[in-house]
Amino acid sequence: MSLEKNFDIKGNVVAITGAGGVLCAAMAHTLGEQGAKIVLLDIGEAALKQVGDELGAKKIEYLAIKCNVLDKASIQEAADKAIAHYGKIDVLINGAGGNKPGATTNPDQSFFDLPEDAVSWVMNLNFMGTFLPCQIFGKHFAERGEGNIINISSMNAFTPLTRIPAYSAAKSAVSNFTQWLAVHMSQNYSGKIRVNAIAPGFLLTNQNRFLLTNESDGSLTDRGKTIIDHTPMARFGDPEDLLSTIQWLVAPGSSFVHGIVVPVDGGFSSFSGV
Repeated sequence: MSLEKNFDIKGNVVAITGAGGVLCAAMAHTLGEQGAKIVLLDIGEAALKQVGDELGAKKIEYLAIKCNVLDKASIQEAADKAIAHYGKIDVLINGAGGNKPGATTNPDQSFFDLPEDAVSWVMNLNFMGTFLPCQIFGKHFAERGEGNIINISSMNAFTPLTRIPAYSAAKSAVSNFTQWLAVHMSQNYSGKIRVNAIAPGFLLTNQNRFLLTNESDGSLTDRGKTIIDHTPMARFGDPEDLLSTIQWLVAPGSSFVHGIVVPVDGGFSSFSGV
């Protein structure tokens, strides 16, 4: 197979949960620009419309569907709409996830005081928000005998970070589940169904900029300095740093890549700190 064909994703129908977010919107743009048809799935209608309008302005073929990844009926309805529209889904990217202050330790909130509802919210969004779409779209892949699932893990899954126990535990579960599901789908349904994940390192986005840099002058916070000191490449990542890896996992050139979690982290997971 030629190098060009290895990365050819034209005509692939790619469903992306959490598509209104910064990282997943960037994935939608890149895959769409390479000829994929994009199914945007998100609970936020305003974010869906914004990303959809951006794709439309680029003449990228897309379908935007409101979807709650914690409601199995909502996911099923979204999948049914997408399949009715395009006739199939080729790829599922589980991008929905996130953390919240209530599940984070700080000087005013110890581990012993973390509220159960906040911890459950983080665990459910990140793990069940991956598990349930895999059930719905995975069944479609099993019936077709082929398909591709890409989950989003995190550096927290390799070594838990301080202050965010629920998020770290949830992403560890995503990594473990990715490997379990890869084996399960191959052994029970088809060797043409692949399941992998990526584990982004520390990306500087508008959502976390206030944690990593000081608003007044852009200098690093103490947490930001610690991250850079433990990243051999000595920089934060950008959303664009994930995109070639995502395209590789979508494309036929990775057809024998199965059951792995790919760090895209500037070397963070390789450095012991010494």
